[in-house]
Amino acid sequence: QAVKYLGPRKYSETLAEKKDEIGISTGLAYTQSGGEILLIEVVLMPGKGNLLLTGMLGKIMQESAKAAFSYVRSRWQHLKLPKDFYKNLDVHVHVPEGAIPKDGPSAGVALAMALISAFTKKPTRREVGMTGEITLRGRVLEIGGIKEKILAAHRAGLKTVVLPKENKKDLEEIPQKVKKDIKFVFVSHMDEVIKIAFKKSSR
Repeated sequence: QAVKYLGPRKYSETLAEKKDEIGISTGLAYTQSGGEILLIEVVLMPGKGNLLLTGMLGKIMQESAKAAFSYVRSRWQHLKLPKDFYKNLDVHVHVPEGAIPKDGPSAGVALAMALISAFTKKPTRREVGMTGEITLRGRVLEIGGIKEKILAAHRAGLKTVVLPKENKKDLEEIPQKVKKDIKFVFVSHMDEVIKIAFKKSSR
């Protein structure tokens, strides 16, 4: 309950300072206490292709995770993965801070990105935050709570925020100082998100 009265928590260490990791993406959420950062973790284990979801996720967010998993499975060729890449694996998706209920469709993009990172074994850029609903075909759809999410991203020290193209109009509400500190990238498909979220090769 403390979060509700004290407002969104302050981050002791900005996310931009943390190292890039495989199977983790930085989502942006709108909770009852305002904008929040969601660190979405994906771990792969030997198994039979099951999807396990934890972290007090509401029904809509669970459905988003299932849709994200189906999208990744359907894009195996594009992602340069073997056809049955998931068949002998169980997939555990966890969103930390399990005491805080989380729901809504806007974590779809971040869920898909964490899954793609885990399966392709490529680290995502931790300074990139993302929000947006996705369809089974990878289209990125408009979502709400943009102002609160962007302010949370700014507090956390994120340098780039990926947003649905249809939310471009919502940037008018954002303070000029925040706009100067963050690079906004507007997307309409997951293919664009992948290019931004993966760390560029040093080769």
